[in-house]
Amino acid sequence: MAERIYMSSPDVGELEEQAVVAAMRSGWIAPLGPDVDAFECELAERVGVAHGVALSSGTAALHLGLLTLGVGPGDVVLTSTMTFAATTNAIVYTGAEPYFIDADLSTGNMDPALLRVALTKLRATGERVAAIVPVDLLGKAVDYTSILAIADEFGVPVLADAAESLGATHQGKAAGSFGRASIVSFNGNKIMTTSGGGMLLTDDTDFAHHVRYLATQARQPVVHYEHTDVGYNYRMSNLLAALGRAQLSRLDEMIARRREIRELYKQMFAGVDGVEVFGAKGDEADNVWLTSILVEGDVAGWRPSDLSAALAEDNIESRPMWKPMHMQPVFVGHRGEINGASRKLFERGLTLPSGSALTREQRARVVGKLDDFLAGR
Repeated sequence: MAERIYMSSPDVGELEEQAVVAAMRSGWIAPLGPDVDAFECELAERVGVAHGVALSSGTAALHLGLLTLGVGPGDVVLTSTMTFAATTNAIVYTGAEPYFIDADLSTGNMDPALLRVALTKLRATGERVAAIVPVDLLGKAVDYTSILAIADEFGVPVLADAAESLGATHQGKAAGSFGRASIVSFNGNKIMTTSGGGMLLTDDTDFAHHVRYLATQARQPVVHYEHTDVGYNYRMSNLLAALGRAQLSRLDEMIARRREIRELYKQMFAGVDGVEVFGAKGDEADNVWLTSILVEGDVAGWRPSDLSAALAEDNIESRPMWKPMHMQPVFVGHRGEINGASRKLFERGLTLPSGSALTREQRARVVGKLDDFLAGR
């Protein structure tokens, strides 16, 4: 069988190898160290905020961000239903109830009108809405102008889940700089990676300090081990931070390579009835992390699953868009404002190989398989 082509494999090379080897030779092997400190400063500067706290995952950043906002049992947290499970899981970790907000069909991001409906309903019942967690889907930033205005009106803090959108912008402002705090992810399939890892970003000094405190087992600043709060082992290692610094220096280059792939798909499907590249309108502000297509089966004469099966025959990975959280067995029955948009995206969407590590030969193989499939239809 031909070599596997992944949707978004890590894009690492000699620069990253040199950075990790240098960190190892420095003796800073354990969590924390000079590369962690530098990585936090460099990414915060890139995003335009005062503080970064490097952590073991984006999920850890969400969890600690919610705890720092005071979220706990009995609270309600409004969040996007069109997301990966980590967003909702972090809310559940705190004991709070996730309340799902459906999507704007053109972007897949949280629909501000539905957010307002939910906040109005919950205010009427007297329930405490402790936070709003909007998610930047597939690299496109949420409409923060509208979301933050509504949140301010109702007096609810925003923790922005920018796990997928590092390098994107909204009205010229960087993803990762919105709300009381934002989180980003460096998982292996993200726009840049530290293998695992994530970071919380904020302008609030006390917020950053509390997250850092919780992430290091909530240890008190005394010689012996003293703890007055439950803490977590959530810090990033110095080795992974060294990898992240090398990746950050290449971020713009990697976004540019993904944009080339997006443009290639736009050209390929431009004349295909019933098929569109998802989120293509206004995608100059995206980080184009992943490229998905939407297929109207009755018009195109085929379904996303048909194309996915054809690609799989040549060992090329593709995948439906996120299955909405309100449709997940573990979260069925939770409340939400659901308009059906996210379900449509899940049923009609297919994500194609999009990674910056794709070689010229791999791109040609994907294009060839797509051409063959479309010609046969």
